[in-house]
Amino acid sequence: MIWQWGLIGLLCQKNHCKPRRLSLTSLPRLSLTTERLWVPQADKIWFRPLILNTTNGEWVNLLRIAKGGVMNRHRHPAPVYGYVLKGEWRYLEHDWVAKPGTFVFEPPGEIHTLVVDEEVEEMITLFHVFGALVYYDEDDNLIQHDDVHTKIEM
Repeated sequence: MIWQWGLIGLLCQKNHCKPRRLSLTSLPRLSLTTERLWVPQADKIWFRPLILNTTNGEWVNLLRIAKGGVMNRHRHPAPVYGYVLKGEWRYLEHDWVAKPGTFVFEPPGEIHTLVVDEEVEEMITLFHVFGALVYYDEDDNLIQHDDVHTKIEM
């Protein structure tokens, strides 16, 4: 199914803006199992980029983590929003479990470690990330970061 919705927006080039009709397009849905669309990020972790916005420093992606996968300790300097599509996952630092249909808000500054337990085949969650992920070791030393630019390089 392809649909378009007309909007009025601004087209800006070299500090000159003029009104322009914008078109939002929805393309046919691609299967979540199409492997070529998943970018390897770490052991047992892949992402599927949906939006990579270098102007605002944000990205939207599907994150897939296989059973037993762990996303290292990290925090964000800006909010992160998520919506669980498949499977379950949790943070080591909290006592709740994110399940399909769960909306997740990660406040800026909180360090957390995302894990998928061994009994869960895999999880897929839609994340909207503003800014960066800053990774830390167990002594809170900065070890790495991801942002929209590192995602593009992957």
